[in-house]
Amino acid sequence: MTLVRRAGPEDAAEVLRLRQVMIDSMAHADRSTDWHTESLPVLRARLAEREGDFAAFVVDHPERPGALAALVAGTLDYRIGRAGNPLGTVGYVFSVATDPDARRRGYARACMDTLLGWFRERGACRAQLTTSAEGAPLYASLGFRPKPDPLLELWL
Repeated sequence: MTLVRRAGPEDAAEVLRLRQVMIDSMAHADRSTDWHTESLPVLRARLAEREGDFAAFVVDHPERPGALAALVAGTLDYRIGRAGNPLGTVGYVFSVATDPDARRRGYARACMDTLLGWFRERGACRAQLTTSAEGAPLYASLGFRPKPDPLLELWL
């Protein structure tokens, strides 16, 4: 049985390490880690907010004490309500990562199940994510479907 737990401030460095594992796996990713120093105190503070709109769920690495094997992080966003989502609460999944030496053990799936439950408990009736080709089968098996809407982005 996989023990998924909510990450706390003491996990921040390992959460960043696994986020970097995810970033490094993406094509055309900036593999710089210069941002870690600035991000770490912010992440620690967010992980300490147990009632906030951000959560990360992790599995401890079974062979490396103090290390994490898997990470799933997500946020709750508010959008003005509409038919099918009158509360306007939407979950957004990001930073799904498994340590390379701990893959194919069901850790990411267990963390995803826990995060999706966390979303539901807080009123979200839908969840969104972007995926790599490698991750797509997991998300499809959980019921995620592609959307035809194009995503536009502006860096400020």
